[in-house]
Amino acid sequence: MKYLHTMVRVENLDESLKFYCDLLGLKLSKRNDYEAGRFSLVYLAAPADIEQAQQEQAPLLELTYNWPNEGEVGERYSGGRNFGHLAYEVDDIYALCQKLMDAGVVINRPPRDGHMAFIVSPDGISVELLQAGERLAPKEPWASMQNTGSW
Repeated sequence: MKYLHTMVRVENLDESLKFYCDLLGLKLSKRNDYEAGRFSLVYLAAPADIEQAQQEQAPLLELTYNWPNEGEVGERYSGGRNFGHLAYEVDDIYALCQKLMDAGVVINRPPRDGHMAFIVSPDGISVELLQAGERLAPKEPWASMQNTGSW
């Protein structure tokens, strides 16, 4: 047995790709658009895993986008917190949280301890960020920043 992927449904594929790729730094492994079924499957991998992912040897994040009918609003999803969370190890948790915050992403659980933070995707999926290696020394503004919302 091996772990293959985690699937999350997304309401706006462009917004989700911006979040996961442009802001978090995940890389596109493959994309399949199914005209007959009216849906897209987009597979993303962490940068360190992209080569293995393209050979189907690393875990992936699968974004599933169900196309709305013309003139209709797409499906709305809720219950992201029931899913649990995705977790990614990052090289510099402070730098990534600053980049996310500068882009308007709420840091729901700031990395006060230099080790862990939580954010939420545009579709309500909790994402845990963990500092690679040793935790970083506490520093401002993170050390005194309070939690925001739920994660």
